[in-house]
Amino acid sequence: MTIINGMPAHVLLLHFVVVLVPLTALLEIVCGLWSAARRGLLLWLTLILASVTMVMTPITANAGLWLYALTANPTPILREHAARGSTMIYFSAALLAVAIGLVVLRMAEYRSEKPRTVIHIVVGIMVLVVGISSVIQIYRVGDAGGRSVWDEEIARMEKPRGS
Repeated sequence: MTIINGMPAHVLLLHFVVVLVPLTALLEIVCGLWSAARRGLLLWLTLILASVTMVMTPITANAGLWLYALTANPTPILREHAARGSTMIYFSAALLAVAIGLVVLRMAEYRSEKPRTVIHIVVGIMVLVVGISSVIQIYRVGDAGGRSVWDEEIARMEKPRGS
């Protein structure tokens, strides 16, 4: 799937990943730091979103690679975007692993009421590190991608007419 309705699939699919990564990260942080959130449906929504993110990331990256291959002479910023984009699969995998870990933690909490302070501290640190780093990376990928498309276009539009 490289073209959707006449447009490169990457241009359309990237919006899913750009929304899903920060949303999943935020939900994981909430579920990781607030035990009441783990007891409700929010935990399951988090797991579903992490799974969808894990599926959409390689599809989007592959569509981007197809588009990149069509570029005769990629600019340095486009090469940077492609390199950064290829790392998103690791961040998506980390988001899914954390979501699964939160479900496991919830099951352990359900089976026993005994306090697990050390585990909760480790989980809190883990959700913060994975969540924040995933949001930073998706920003970095998107920034490089946006600049690779729009920097030249804006410069062209800013040129005085007739030049």
